[in-house]
Amino acid sequence: MILTVTLNTALDITYRVPSLRPGASHRVAEVTERPGGKGVNVARVLAALGHEVTVTGFSGGATGRILHDRLAEIPHLTDALVPVSGTTRRTVAVADGLSGTTTRLNEPGPVITHAEWSAFQEAYEDLLATASAVALCGSLPPGVPVGAYAGLIRTARAAGIPTLLDTSGAALRRGVAGRPDVLKPNAEELAELTGFHEPLRATQDARRRGAGAVVASLGPEGLLAVTPEGLWRAAPPRRLRGNPTGAGDSVVAGLLSALVEHRPWPDRLARAVALSAATVLSPTAGDFDRAAYEELLTGVTVTGEATAA
Repeated sequence: MILTVTLNTALDITYRVPSLRPGASHRVAEVTERPGGKGVNVARVLAALGHEVTVTGFSGGATGRILHDRLAEIPHLTDALVPVSGTTRRTVAVADGLSGTTTRLNEPGPVITHAEWSAFQEAYEDLLATASAVALCGSLPPGVPVGAYAGLIRTARAAGIPTLLDTSGAALRRGVAGRPDVLKPNAEELAELTGFHEPLRATQDARRRGAGAVVASLGPEGLLAVTPEGLWRAAPPRRLRGNPTGAGDSVVAGLLSALVEHRPWPDRLARAVALSAATVLSPTAGDFDRAAYEELLTGVTVTGEATAA
């Protein structure tokens, strides 16, 4: 079982409008809602690949009940969210049909009490007993210590479970000190963490800060990985046009699925790039186009060498 941790789960609501005009009244053409938060998105992709996956984190209130109902509809996915007294946040995306852009409004999430955080830590330790890998993803809700991810990583490492961290800001700076097996920042997060804008230098610096391996998402350029086994770059076979929403979460799912299958790094990166690209091409934001994934997987270019980095 793969375990994904989403401390700040969400109900993602998307409004589609013909054209978004600030200050105007709009007629919404389509509304969709789905369970969200980065780790939940990762879990959905893993489940679609056929992996057994468990989702944990926090949920509460009326929004939390909808979240549970939506998670129950996903095959291969087990809901192990911990209840809280606050209400699960909503994220609202307004998709502009004319420009192709999306405007996002993200609520902060419920305030987590000390007792609720302690209850989560106990549940997390129990779930590790059957986990093959752990992904810790996304922002921290109010009340959760900024060093939470570092502590959760250390707990997993003590149990012999590999971890992947995908977060930003202070949670990233503190989390990397927990020594995750894989760190997955994007270019902006990497620059904020290290102060370097040149991708290779920044990735190498991030690894020196404590991560076992660093896989940097470089948008259309693909992935750059600095690992104990070597350094690799992986790129899709062509430039893609589409919606990049969820592409980074698909990278995490690809890395984790190949990790638990004991695939070598080039295979992990190829799968991650193909899944990410297939997510960009999907007509539904955050999903991946399976036919496109299988076709793209054969065309991903992975270059580098298996020498100590």
